[in-house]
Amino acid sequence: MIVITAAAGHLGRLTLEALLSRGVPAGQIRAAVRDRSKLADFAERGVEVVEADYADRESLVRALTGADKYLLISSVGSNEQRLEQHLNAVAAAREAGVGHILYTSIPEAQTNPIGFASVHKDTEEAIRDSGLPFTFLRNNWYFENTTASLGAALEHGAIIGSAGEGKIAYATRADYAEAAAAVLASEGHEGKAYELTGDVAITQAELADEVSRQSGKDVRFQNLSEADYRQALEGFGLPPFLADALAEADARIAEGALAPTSDTLAKLIGRPTTTPAEAVQQALAALGTSN
Repeated sequence: MIVITAAAGHLGRLTLEALLSRGVPAGQIRAAVRDRSKLADFAERGVEVVEADYADRESLVRALTGADKYLLISSVGSNEQRLEQHLNAVAAAREAGVGHILYTSIPEAQTNPIGFASVHKDTEEAIRDSGLPFTFLRNNWYFENTTASLGAALEHGAIIGSAGEGKIAYATRADYAEAAAAVLASEGHEGKAYELTGDVAITQAELADEVSRQSGKDVRFQNLSEADYRQALEGFGLPPFLADALAEADARIAEGALAPTSDTLAKLIGRPTTTPAEAVQQALAALGTSN
């Protein structure tokens, strides 16, 4: 049995779809969510959908009992909240006797200078200490972290941030989901820490240029100070802890934190990763504004 927690999120749903596309029988997949109605479409296709909450260890143990493989998708919240939830999930996995735990981490988790990387570092250490066979899926940034806001970028003519000339080895959520499914559906991955990145790294300015080229509208990257970017994010309605985390992450990106590339993701999914041009094309098509 393959179990995925936080399965109703963007990455979780895509991973479920990728598993089914790989021919994994729906009856061998268990999707754990706080609200089962959010995965009613997968339940109709035969996936077992159960209730579980990272804050409720007993519900996690029930969901994980019988799991040969378990994909722990990192949670959301403050650093303290996230780590507490992850440690709860790791303890539940050990209690349930999970056969193999996979965790969605961050590039070079043990040394990554981004502030919230500490959550991933500590979670990886807890998984190692649990004694369970493990695989770390160290995902770089999602294109969607930026392209989800293209509507506002087109309206105002700017992608904003504080990443400066720092490059990001983006891939799409679908790329990372395919990699997770590839590992879940095959053997020989125990003890591995996969550094998963796009095939190329680009700056925010280069991404803005691609948006301009495809949309026919002038979109530029506006580099702000970390403080000004934090203030802008709060102005958009983000809670202070999240605005602070994202602005600080951009400052570290400016220093090269997410620039290294690897071909590991492409090898796992058996194709080149999504290119910047393709990612922008997909985002603009979703907005109905592609040329």
